[in-house]
Amino acid sequence: MTSERQQDNDTAAAPVLTVRGLRTQVATPRGPKIVVDGLDLDLHPGEVLCIAGESGSGKSMTSLSIMGLLPQPMARVVGGSVTLDGRELVGLGERQMRALRGAEISMIFQEPMTSLNPVLTIGRQITEAIEAHRPLGRAEARTRAIQALEAVRIPEAARRLTQYPHELSGGMRQRVMIAMAMACGPKVLIADEPTTALDVTIQAQILELMRDLRRDSNTAIILITHDMGVVAEMADRVIVMNQGRVVESGPVLDIFERPQAAYTRDLLAAVPRLGANAGRDGPARGQPGRPAEAAPAAPPAEPAPVVRVRDLTVRFDITGGLLQRVVNRVHAVEGVSFDLTPGETLAIVGESGCGKSTTGKALMNLIPWQGEIVIDGTATHGLSRRAMRPVRRHIQMVFQDPYASLDPRMTVGELVAEPLVIHGLASGRELDDRVAELFRRVRLEPEQRHRYPHEFSGGQRQRVCIARALGLSPRVIVADESVSALDVSVQAQVLDLMQELQDELGLSYLFISHDMAVVEQISHRVAVMYMGRIVEIGRRRDVFDTPRHAYTQKLLQAVPLPDPRNRRDHFRKLDGEIPSPVRPLDYAPPPQYFMDVGPGHRVAADPLGAAP
Repeated sequence: MTSERQQDNDTAAAPVLTVRGLRTQVATPRGPKIVVDGLDLDLHPGEVLCIAGESGSGKSMTSLSIMGLLPQPMARVVGGSVTLDGRELVGLGERQMRALRGAEISMIFQEPMTSLNPVLTIGRQITEAIEAHRPLGRAEARTRAIQALEAVRIPEAARRLTQYPHELSGGMRQRVMIAMAMACGPKVLIADEPTTALDVTIQAQILELMRDLRRDSNTAIILITHDMGVVAEMADRVIVMNQGRVVESGPVLDIFERPQAAYTRDLLAAVPRLGANAGRDGPARGQPGRPAEAAPAAPPAEPAPVVRVRDLTVRFDITGGLLQRVVNRVHAVEGVSFDLTPGETLAIVGESGCGKSTTGKALMNLIPWQGEIVIDGTATHGLSRRAMRPVRRHIQMVFQDPYASLDPRMTVGELVAEPLVIHGLASGRELDDRVAELFRRVRLEPEQRHRYPHEFSGGQRQRVCIARALGLSPRVIVADESVSALDVSVQAQVLDLMQELQDELGLSYLFISHDMAVVEQISHRVAVMYMGRIVEIGRRRDVFDTPRHAYTQKLLQAVPLPDPRNRRDHFRKLDGEIPSPVRPLDYAPPPQYFMDVGPGHRVAADPLGAAP
């Protein structure tokens, strides 16, 4: 294989990064704890080394230790050595490290909203990094910034330079982080879950971009990910970590085909695989990646819908000029309609920026919208915050970015208890017991409820958000990328938990995700969105087994397979201009027409529904 030949050539050269006996310690209320214990690794030029393991296993702490970005004095390196091109990094001063970061060694962080400065424009943040390390003027740096954004397929890159992080979707913020990290062509790129927030088509393009960087610049890459499909596509070698220690390492083929450690075998067994639920109606019960009987499909039309959406439209004004008048509008969601029945899971899939998360926020009445939304018999358009409060007992949301949705000044126990207190459902000892039970349900220790959000890993924070959403026993949960930050084993447990709750309580889920294998595992029906519109909707079996729209077919073709023997030499790239949802004020969207291609299976037949 090409990757094996590349690996043989790489290992003949001296390592660009060497780590020996790395030990990292963090302070806890119960005393110091070692979170990285004796890590060794060699990274050669042009090599891709993947670090896999469960949430909290020490993957991200390893990357922060190498980069010298540990939150001191709470965390620090207490032993070992890290050398970059023969230069020792452990103990290096902050000024010297700052000169290396971005130019020689760069990092893509896991949570873009907390890594981007909210008071600086996107353009200022990218050009600042370029100007700090390259002898370029402001105009040249701006041109380089536009090229970096275009490389990660952000539409209207020049206009994005003037925007702030909160004006972009989660997937677009992640692409901005990737553009910043790659802008100066570093020798070593550490990518901490770089594709977590990205849909499969953009993920494929980002992985292709990383391959180009490796081929053209001989950049060495450490890829930290829980997506074993990405590992199979990209890795030359794999390190598997658990509780801060390396439990297994070796070539990617050996790890996938001949895993030695029981922990590695369990990780691989939990991987959701596209096609594992083929030919079945409804979601499969049991953990992803393991044979399971399919559950009966939700009744298609008999029960009254718990959520009814008709002609949902969301548009955002764009202002400009001296007087900041409205000059254009973003057509984020345009004429979306669907029903969600009791006990059903409707998955919404599509590219970043297509309107998935905006649809979920509109259901929660968190943004202005037009159209009709009826939740459990209550029409929500025009409701005040006070009038909306009882409705929110029936519909809760798990947001995409767990850290940004948790108040850093409150303990996680207080955060999970807050909805119960607001709605007067529990107090005193009963409240504490219910919070402890919610923690157990999402596989967290009840004792952890006294900690603050920053003391948890990204995956653990997402489980806290899920516990918070479950507290009110709602009828509907809007899950916006609710398992995207979780490693495969915890993801399997959370999906099992969601399905158990659906069986026990009749919960309905609007499941927003870019992970097509997970969508196949959990959904009854699937809606595919493109440019703010639903272009295909139907039973999961129909959409996955016989996709009729070209865009749906493209999404499925872009899914990385967890098999290193079937990795693609090149990812399929999109042709033509990057589509933009920005329209002039006088723009009138054409009506959308659908073709019925099967019972309950509809495909868009209008110009805006055409795939690029």
